[in-house]
Amino acid sequence: MRIRRTLAYFVFASCVVLFVVKNRAAEVHTGDWTISKSDNPGKVEFSLIEHHHGGMSNHQSDWPASSFQGVDFSKSGRQDVHFTIAREHFTIARDAGKIDCEGFLNNGEGAGLFKFQPDPNYPREMQSLGFSIDDEKQFGMAVQDVSLEFAKQMKNEHLSNLDADKLVAFRIFRADSAFIEDLRTEGLKISDSDKLVAFRIHGVSPQMVRSLHQAGYSPDEEMLIAMRIHGATPEWMAQLKKLGYDHIDLEKLIAFRIHGVSPEFIQKLQSMGYSHPDPDELIAMRIHNVTPEYISDMKARGIHGLSIDQLVSMRIHGID
Repeated sequence: MRIRRTLAYFVFASCVVLFVVKNRAAEVHTGDWTISKSDNPGKVEFSLIEHHHGGMSNHQSDWPASSFQGVDFSKSGRQDVHFTIAREHFTIARDAGKIDCEGFLNNGEGAGLFKFQPDPNYPREMQSLGFSIDDEKQFGMAVQDVSLEFAKQMKNEHLSNLDADKLVAFRIFRADSAFIEDLRTEGLKISDSDKLVAFRIHGVSPQMVRSLHQAGYSPDEEMLIAMRIHGATPEWMAQLKKLGYDHIDLEKLIAFRIHGVSPEFIQKLQSMGYSHPDPDELIAMRIHNVTPEYISDMKARGIHGLSIDQLVSMRIHGID
């Protein structure tokens, strides 16, 4: 933490004035960079803090240490670095352009200034593939390494709603041809770019699709996303199966998660003599707060043998 505070102070103290220059029609982006250690082996946490049009944006993610050619992250002590090509310098080169940086590293962490030099041919080549980009998009595509080859691969997947912004989102959330192929191998005919991003955001995996198909379900894309949002996972469903709830309608399983019908809740009911309540009964109990504690309280008052419908009705009518 101390070194990060020191680095931040260095960055903002040394960057009192930043400027934007024009390279023909393309605008050069400038700002600050920081590098810190990552928990992921072979990677570093790299941040680009862009100062642009009076505002500021931050692009931060884990990058492979190999992306910074010529930098020795294992070297102890302070070292001045220049992200250029000559001598000890290095560059972060992308199809969309080059990110030139200079500053210092201290025990593998550092900070400094960067300048983005866009490749003037990139917009034209992307346009030929059907992707329209401007200066802002080109910088973001360089940061996320949206290469021409990647754009071609995604174009060949015949996805709907595919544009330059989706290509950036694909890179951010690691949606690539291999992921699409794995999903299609499991029988999912995915073709919507937005849903593909949602799959990655919410954790819909080929393994999840396979498990559901093996269990006899055929969920569509919307259902898969809803299941992940609410935590209706195959692992959770396996716990319910052990309690006798096998192949429950997926919408009811989602309702279980929304209203708190858990394996623990079912087990407590079973121990109180309610061996196998219907899924709709379980949902109604949770909606109206018919808890095991409520049932125990009724029994303590000498009220025994109540059905689930009776218990729910009592709660509805305020009988506590």
